[in-house]
This record gives sequence, C-alpha cells and structure tokens, in this order.
Amino acid sequence: MFVAFVLSRISAYQRYRASVRELSHFSDRELDDLGISRYEIDVTA
Repeated sequence: MFVAFVLSRISAYQRYRASVRELSHFSDRELDDLGISRYEIDVTA
C-alpha cells in the first residue's frame, strides 16, 4: 500500500513537471489567453 502511494505521488509529480515544461514553451500572448502570467507557471499548482 505504501509503495502504491509513493508510485502515485511520483506519477503526479511527473505530470506536473510535464505541464510546467509545456506551459514554459507558450508565448506570453498564449499564456495571457489562458489567464496566467509567466511567473505563475511554476508556482500555480
């Protein structure tokens, strides 16, 4: 059960990092269309 919890946390973190990486490639205009600014990408969770 503990192993499943750890694996789910690792998977969630990998999805989070993939999202951050993808958003980092967006232009400022695209980010503005989404309603977020560049400095919010890594802190918004």
